[in-house]
Amino acid sequence: MELLDARNDFIFKKIFGSENNKDVLLAFLNSTFLEAGEPPLTEITLLNPYTDKEDPTEKQSILDIKARTTEGKLINIEMQLFNPYNMEKRTLFYWSEMYYHQIKKGENYNLLKKCVTINILNYSCLPNDRYHSIFHLREDVTGIPLNDDIEVHVIELTKLEDHAVSMTGGLVNWLLFLQGVDQPNWEALTVNEPMLKKAMTTLEFLSQDRATRMAYNARMKYLSDEVSRTEGAWAEGKARGEAEGKADMARDLFALGVDISVIAKASGLSEEEIKKIVSH
Repeated sequence: MELLDARNDFIFKKIFGSENNKDVLLAFLNSTFLEAGEPPLTEITLLNPYTDKEDPTEKQSILDIKARTTEGKLINIEMQLFNPYNMEKRTLFYWSEMYYHQIKKGENYNLLKKCVTINILNYSCLPNDRYHSIFHLREDVTGIPLNDDIEVHVIELTKLEDHAVSMTGGLVNWLLFLQGVDQPNWEALTVNEPMLKKAMTTLEFLSQDRATRMAYNARMKYLSDEVSRTEGAWAEGKARGEAEGKADMARDLFALGVDISVIAKASGLSEEEIKKIVSH
């Protein structure tokens, strides 16, 4: 049986974002927060648990996982199989929405609780070699925090190459599972990470379910189409920008009295194209 890819956000949410697997999510979060030097969570409340009503092919469908701790801290976990581009700005935008919507207009700001964003990326984003980067809001020179309300985790699966299975457990083993480590190595991953076994069992069950596999294939097609549209738009914009740049160069050189044949060599445009540009 071919296993479904747990990096697909639809499958990821079914494994980690359902009420039945809340203990799996809690174990994953505690492995993540342990690397940040934070105390473990004892309980979480899912704010948008997975339901069968969620359509993975809907245009506006964002299959993230939202949770709240007993202290009121808000957590948002998002899996990105493909690069949506502008991830840094996108992260701050969604973090700010989570922070802003905690209180109503006129309510006291001291009601605002810490918000944590965890982005799990199947591509490289940051200019470092760390698979797990943690960001806070701190003063440049002294390092003192402005406050502790913002925390952003960027987990890059592509930077796991040098990390073997950890016999002491921890976040690396969870990430290797997500990355798709071969099933014969699963038992080693679960040493000191017993909840990983439940995640694995869930993935096996989902992989055998015909309806889930059909929804998974539809989601993969939708995500692939989105990538094609995004990259096509980017390439089109780049080509348009290059064309506009060449046109501007031709106008500037023509205004300086440079011969059209010289402008053609410098810009790569034909003499006919240059004549049309400078005549408008």
